Amino acid sequence: MTAAVVIGESLVDLVWPAGAASPEAVAGGSPANVAVGLHRLDRPVTLVTCWGDDPPGQLVERHLRGTGADLVRVPSRSGRTTIALAYLDGSGAANYQFLPAWDPAEIPLPDDARLLHTGSLAAVLQPGAEQVRAACADFRARPGAVVALDLNVRPSVEPDHVRYRTILEELIAVADLVKASDEDLTWLWPERSPEESAQALLAQGPRLSVLTRGEAGAVGFTAQTKVSASAPPTRVVDTIGAGDSFQAALLAGLLADGGAGNGVRLPLTAEELEPVLRRAVVAGALATTRAGAQPPTTEELDAAMPNALST
Repeated sequence: MTAAVVIGESLVDLVWPAGAASPEAVAGGSPANVAVGLHRLDRPVTLVTCWGDDPPGQLVERHLRGTGADLVRVPSRSGRTTIALAYLDGSGAANYQFLPAWDPAEIPLPDDARLLHTGSLAAVLQPGAEQVRAACADFRARPGAVVALDLNVRPSVEPDHVRYRTILEELIAVADLVKASDEDLTWLWPERSPEESAQALLAQGPRLSVLTRGEAGAVGFTAQTKVSASAPPTRVVDTIGAGDSFQAALLAGLLADGGAGNGVRLPLTAEELEPVLRRAVVAGALATTRAGAQPPTTEELDAAMPNALST
């Protein structure tokens, strides 16, 4: 059974801490991290991805096979694995540069999935981005299906603001839920505030827009309501994978009965959205307390919630 399907890149991060003499190679990729996060939160999920038959690809395969998440590897036309250079500053914040390859030969969708997530490089990097958009449009036509998108803007792969916006807007139009950071929205639409941009996304097709603000928490917008959730104080090791952990917990909250019945509930009222948003914020905060992309498990997130509520 597959309640959710995640489409997108798997890659190798070369993580270079401030002052370090050399980087460390770790497997990651935003969509892959979200899929692993959903699996750790006990949601049935399938990751549809590709990588090359090269040394970085071998690292990706060992990592993904070791997570236990359901995995569909599709052929890569180039045979290359994406490399990300993640430079950490003194606060643990990461700045990324990419040697990208997102060129899946196909994008199969499980018949029983009712929630689809994508974003990051897969949303904009051609030739795969057009296949992703078509897959999202087809998926959204399924009765009761929900398409979720994390913009996760990476200017180094497409520095042209206008072209980047155009590609994303085509995908936003077929999404039900869009998540973006304040940095994403400031880069895409510098003429307005991130909150204004997040609200404006609702006019393009989505029913739920979520804005993440780092240590300031997150805000959710629907046509009927606006809901804020503050972030608990944490000792940040690095920010790698924090947004992906947030997204995984947000999506987990959409899957009714843990995904057992393939039901998807999009939280559109304040009463529905507030607890889902709060849990996602705590998941993202937990991810910053350890090195690399390490989404929390259900047990870890459950244990952290009482402390987060008391702050």
